[in-house]
Amino acid sequence: MNDFESGARKLIPAVLVYARSAGRILMVHRNAADRPGDFHAGKWNGLGGKLEPGESPLEAARRELAEESGLEVRESDLRNLGWLLFPDFKPHRSEDWLCFVFVLDLPDSWAGKTLSGPEGDLHWVPEADVPALNVWPGDRQFLPHVLKREAFHGTLWYRDGQVARAQIERLAVDPSSL
Repeated sequence: MNDFESGARKLIPAVLVYARSAGRILMVHRNAADRPGDFHAGKWNGLGGKLEPGESPLEAARRELAEESGLEVRESDLRNLGWLLFPDFKPHRSEDWLCFVFVLDLPDSWAGKTLSGPEGDLHWVPEADVPALNVWPGDRQFLPHVLKREAFHGTLWYRDGQVARAQIERLAVDPSSL
């Protein structure tokens, strides 16, 4: 029996959604004052979160996008770019995270809309500026694929908030075409 089977480790399924409009990406700045102890505090992220029991990654992406931004979209509007594994992402909780990454293309008119969310301020950031934000260091490893809409998969190992090792690969097959 391994650590997952014994319950010593947990695998947390999650989603990340990058909504795009007029050359901009919708990002959340995790600065909500009413979220003390937020593991992502101060960071900029795509929108997303954990799957609910019985929920598919696609269903979770749609739900999380609506909860965090108010954007209501059809599941068919979301495109799965791939997945990322984060072994020991939250070592204090013995958690590994498996994250499904989606992109959503919205009409150009959306880039000017003001949106708000419960986890922090939402901003439409020019695509070229996204990697320079205070994102998790590993995000810089996979964001180029997101910005190019390339299918990918990878594993990012963190140690003390920094990337200790990374394996990110472009997929020859688009996972949303399967």
